[in-house]
Amino acid sequence: MELAYIPSPSSGVLYLGPVPLRGYAFCIIIGVFVAVWLGNKRWVARGGRAGTVADIAVWAVPFGLIGGRLYHVITDYQLYFSEGRDWVDAFKIWEGGLGIWGAIAFGALGAWIGCRRRGIALPAYADAVAPGIAFAQAIGRWGNWFNQELYGRSTDLPWAVEITSSSDGRVPGTYHPTFLYESLWCIGVALLVIWADRRFRLGHGRAFALYVAAYCVGRFWIEYVRVDEAHEILGLRLNNWTSILVFLLAVLYIVLSARKRPGREDVVEPGASGGSDGSAASGEAGALEKDEKDAPAAKNDEEEAPSAKEDSGNSDDSEESKDGAGSAKKG
Repeated sequence: MELAYIPSPSSGVLYLGPVPLRGYAFCIIIGVFVAVWLGNKRWVARGGRAGTVADIAVWAVPFGLIGGRLYHVITDYQLYFSEGRDWVDAFKIWEGGLGIWGAIAFGALGAWIGCRRRGIALPAYADAVAPGIAFAQAIGRWGNWFNQELYGRSTDLPWAVEITSSSDGRVPGTYHPTFLYESLWCIGVALLVIWADRRFRLGHGRAFALYVAAYCVGRFWIEYVRVDEAHEILGLRLNNWTSILVFLLAVLYIVLSARKRPGREDVVEPGASGGSDGSAASGEAGALEKDEKDAPAAKNDEEEAPSAKEDSGNSDDSEESKDGAGSAKKG
């Protein structure tokens, strides 16, 4: 008998009055809002305009959902196209099944399109939204809890998750909550990126690359705990190989980028007024300096005005003298 465990919800559907909302979709939506909110704060602090992150997210989020679903369906095609399966289920995204690798790749493509339309460099945008994406993943993983999926081996640990029904025919019981492990890891990744970005002023996509590398480390060991069906290559699950490859690419990018373009971008969005990192203060200082330069000129104008008046007066006097002289001569 287990002394403690995490109970699974009796239903994966939440009701907002008469409106049904699946828990999986609800977690995804909340995660997106958190990512956009935090990304916007970081973007403005870097000198960008408020609202730009949300505008680009309009492109990135749909692309990310499509890419995540495609990766899942392609790598787990047997769940939808094998004998006895209904291929229509491949379109039922609300039932769970998003591959983070496809979501990030296609989401980056959508973000690139949005950035191009705004004249913004994708690496700067990626740096701003990186921690928010990690937090969004942490929240989104709880959608697996609603669906009673993405759990590991059987265990009697006090933080085990209770599974009462399983789509893969597993016996109900208590199992490792791998969704919880990944959620906590993603929170740690987000905090790491925020700290490193402040400490080392990461730029040109390096904050995003750090997020990718750190996530891959966690995903690699979490895959060992999972026991759901997956394709294997040389004894390793496909996601293990993907984690290794993507980790190496992210680290390589950090090293090469730091050598080629050290430091951080001075301008992240053309025409923006500047952020809280000093660019706004520079603008105010420049305006003050301009006012000080204009002040002597205004003073000179004021000094010249009386002189002009005096000249005008002298001119009138001389004309009167001429008139007087002329009258005397005529008389």
